[in-house]
Amino acid sequence: MKLAVIRRQFSATGGAELYLQRLMTALVDAGHEVHLFAEAWSGQAKDVKLHVVSVTGTRATKPVRFAEAVRELTRREAFDCVFSLERTLKQDVYRAGDGVHRVWLERRRQFAPWWKRPFIGRGAFHRNLLALEARTFDPANTSRIIVNSHMVKGEILRHFAFPEERIHLVRNGVDVKRFQSGKRAGTRARFGVKDDEFLLLFVGSGWERKGLKYVAGALTRLHLLLAKETFQASLAAVAEVARKTLRGEVNALPVALPVPFKRARLLVVGKGRPMSGPGGVIYADSLPDVENAYAAADLLVFPPIYEPSSNVVAEALAAGLPVVTSEQNGASEWIEEGRNGSVVENPSDIGVLVDAILFWMAHRPRPGVVSEYALSLERNVMETVSVLEQAARERGALSS
Repeated sequence: MKLAVIRRQFSATGGAELYLQRLMTALVDAGHEVHLFAEAWSGQAKDVKLHVVSVTGTRATKPVRFAEAVRELTRREAFDCVFSLERTLKQDVYRAGDGVHRVWLERRRQFAPWWKRPFIGRGAFHRNLLALEARTFDPANTSRIIVNSHMVKGEILRHFAFPEERIHLVRNGVDVKRFQSGKRAGTRARFGVKDDEFLLLFVGSGWERKGLKYVAGALTRLHLLLAKETFQASLAAVAEVARKTLRGEVNALPVALPVPFKRARLLVVGKGRPMSGPGGVIYADSLPDVENAYAAADLLVFPPIYEPSSNVVAEALAAGLPVVTSEQNGASEWIEEGRNGSVVENPSDIGVLVDAILFWMAHRPRPGVVSEYALSLERNVMETVSVLEQAARERGALSS
């Protein structure tokens, strides 16, 4: 196929962009002709033709101007399929990897301080993006939609009149072998983490949306609990209470064993301004060898207020690391309670978050219940290409 792929910009820390890098490489390796339309991109996959889409304007107007410009550019050349990862005006397939913007605004209002809520979503940027989103989800403009979670599919059906049968679930994929290759002992030594310290891991930028402040709050409470001798003497009972307060009973696991850790620490991988808060937090910025962070950690704690389906959950599961995340993360659909992680209903509920962490401090991680195939990039590419080919056949570009 001759494919037009649309994504505005490359970010070295952006999950969607790094996913697209891997996808384009796989598409080229499979023999497809790939054209990338973007404002700016560095390090695009080998043999991908880059079309620079230059637009000017403010933060509020540039998304609309980009969508208008890329519509005209893709009309000038015959493509078998136009595949957009942006909210744009005309495409055969749209991958809703950024979720639904109006739902993101709802979540921001839900979790923001009361005095901020009336002002969220009121600016021109949000108005323009909401209007652009409505045009993207218009079935006259988009033939098929790829979502990476049932959560996002439900949001689209709830807010837009798009035919359900034209929405395809294709879960994210990761390089499983890479995340199985991390070095635990060396990485813990690199960050000064001792054997008797339980290492929590948070991976991601955009810390407001991804709930880092809630993880920091949970760490503060853990420090208080672990400092109490009486707590150390009754860890089994505390962990059993934690087990029962998690969402749903976990009957497959035995009564908790004493927690063999004297201290909890937190490794933060991603860009952001370090917060004032608990001690024991290690800010590592972005790591090119993030697979080593997963190997070093004992638990990924990632409780976003809105995340369509975070790659970091798939990466952690591929590394054999249990995950605590929130219902507002579509990747929570990979979690089986008490077997490979825990899902909290409200990410801002520090008490429940602490209970979930205590549960995993008291139990040795069990083998993952998600297969390597389900997590693999190869599976993701195969399913994505299947949708692209279906759309190409529908427009008559490919024979059946």
